Amino acid sequence: MRILVTGASGFVGGALAALAAAEGHEVFGIGRRPRERTRFGPGEYAAVDLGRARLSDLPELPWRPDAVVHCAARATPYATPKAFERDNVTATATVLAWCEQLGLPRLVHVSSSSVLYREGDQLDLTEDSPVGPTFVSDYARTKAASERLVADYRGSLVIARPRAVFGPEDTVLFPRILAAARAGRIPRLTGRATPAVGDLVYIDTLAHYLLALACRPELSGIYHLTNAEPVEIERLLLEVLERLGYDAPTREVSVRTALRAATVLERTWRLLHLPGEPPITPYGVGVLTSSKTFVPDRMLRDLGPPPVSIAEGVERFVAWQRMQA
Repeated sequence: MRILVTGASGFVGGALAALAAAEGHEVFGIGRRPRERTRFGPGEYAAVDLGRARLSDLPELPWRPDAVVHCAARATPYATPKAFERDNVTATATVLAWCEQLGLPRLVHVSSSSVLYREGDQLDLTEDSPVGPTFVSDYARTKAASERLVADYRGSLVIARPRAVFGPEDTVLFPRILAAARAGRIPRLTGRATPAVGDLVYIDTLAHYLLALACRPELSGIYHLTNAEPVEIERLLLEVLERLGYDAPTREVSVRTALRAATVLERTWRLLHLPGEPPITPYGVGVLTSSKTFVPDRMLRDLGPPPVSIAEGVERFVAWQRMQA
């Protein structure tokens, strides 16, 4: 197939583009970074900021794509509302307009499981679980808005909602945790009667599923993409830290105190327009302390079992991290 991948300079889009090329598909990638600053492999590539681009700024493709996988997004836990709106909503509108010009190829829109999140535990979420009307973050709010945009697409459409992607080249989940561990800022969070449990998805598993969705036009609707293997979040985190040689945290902080501190820090960053991002956000605390699990039945029935287990994914991630040292 001929596949156009947006966000191809990023974590998810880059992994998908590499897999698609390895399996013999023709790939054209769009990303914000210049090619020399990416790991984009075989295939053609153009540096375009979709959140700021007009249709006239988009490159002329060497062919009409059979499928477009829209991975481009602002996926950081903290940014301004304007930045989230630009990169998650405006960019999606630009991709939709481009797809109209390209003859309505199949569209795989990569959204996020966070569109469903509420404060506290949520177990056995399905593709039919309600979205909104309130959201835990600007990221979740704008990803939900992007889903509403693509719902009117006149071509073949499927929406993918990955949950907590991890693996080599991760720029969101583990890098912030490891940076906090290096600075000695990770406490043990107390106050739960039972450990928080959550689904994750390993990057190669996610790329495998996204490519399958691109290549199978008979599939439509929404798919939650996980490893179908919920884990205890704190136990997994401590295992990774131990294997990478970090000291186990000993300081204890209650979940309530951590949430209160994270809320104050985030508000301070916004009020004072401080550079970078706060050391902790309410969304980040929620990821570590709230159970979020998903019913994987639809994914397993239509796409098959995950090709890489959580255990193997952790093994690969730890090995990659050691190579970065």
